[in-house]
Amino acid sequence: MSGVGAWIRYGDPVSPEQVRFAAKHYRAAILQPWETGAARELKRLRPDMTVLAYKCLSSVRSYEPGPVYSSGVSFAEAEAAAVALDDDDDGGGWFATRPDGARIEWERYPGHWQMKVWEPGYQRRWVENVLAEFHGSPFDGVLADNDVFDDYYGLNLPIPGAASMGVLRTALGDLVNAAGTALNSVGKILVPNIAESRRETGRWAAHSAYGGGFEEVWLGYGPEHLFDPATAEAQLPQAAGPGLSILRVPTDGNDQHPNFLYGLSAFWIFGEGRGAYSATAHDDYSRTQHAPELDWQLGAPRSGPQGRGHTWWREFDGGFAAVNFNRDGRRRRKVRIPAGMVDDAGRPAPSSCILPPQRGVLFRRSG
Repeated sequence: MSGVGAWIRYGDPVSPEQVRFAAKHYRAAILQPWETGAARELKRLRPDMTVLAYKCLSSVRSYEPGPVYSSGVSFAEAEAAAVALDDDDDGGGWFATRPDGARIEWERYPGHWQMKVWEPGYQRRWVENVLAEFHGSPFDGVLADNDVFDDYYGLNLPIPGAASMGVLRTALGDLVNAAGTALNSVGKILVPNIAESRRETGRWAAHSAYGGGFEEVWLGYGPEHLFDPATAEAQLPQAAGPGLSILRVPTDGNDQHPNFLYGLSAFWIFGEGRGAYSATAHDDYSRTQHAPELDWQLGAPRSGPQGRGHTWWREFDGGFAAVNFNRDGRRRRKVRIPAGMVDDAGRPAPSSCILPPQRGVLFRRSG
């Protein structure tokens, strides 16, 4: 058995039991780069699974002992560069600094230090290190985190070298291009965590051109903070690629949370089951999130997405999905369900259902 799930798993150490479960239920996995044993076992059990290693584009972590790091450049390398480049105007080397020369530690993430992502030397070293680490690795490629759009970590621009977030966005685009080109040249892929691509035309397509893209806040920022219909629908093209689209919807950590099916329904309607899907709590990346519907294969679509008033539905050879993006409690929508469908318990589906706002449903075809 294998479904459309994405195993976002860069928290606590991975257990053998989790690896065996993941091989049965997930299409893609994101692990810490030192979890090479788990990556190798996943590829043995499921050669078709895409297994990615986490790497941060924008920071180094001073708490990691090594010799493998979750950043493309280690803290020790950045320290050495700071000494070698101490004739810089700001004296920070590759570390981003305040106007007074102090290094910038991320808010809410102790031990994470912002790097000068616009510095050519930093970009070259990031690409060289990652290319060397993953050439011949059991991983299929890299999940490049913190391809940021806004100031999420208290940088409080302007700072020396970066007058605005536009400087960081442009630099990260250059780094993604360089790293993606290099990794593709040795048969590996790059999948950036592309923040808020809906706000910049072409951003998702450009940054996912080297193997795919990861949207960590698909359809909402939090379990009680889902997007309005226009914002949600602006994200929907991400489900169709290019490459492997990994889409995560926020929940409170309970796999029975209604957001699980809300996002999964949209994933099928607009992505036709391509890519990989996850629903988790914030930074809850140490478990094996799962719902029975994640294993369903609805098959080929029988039509394009059908919609009215921010409610959408689609029939497939093996099932049916519907979703209501409205968030006003009065905007319940009646959806007709094709004949021959059953629910997750095998019970016949009704001929129609009333879909509340920000909810989704999935049914399988009987037999």
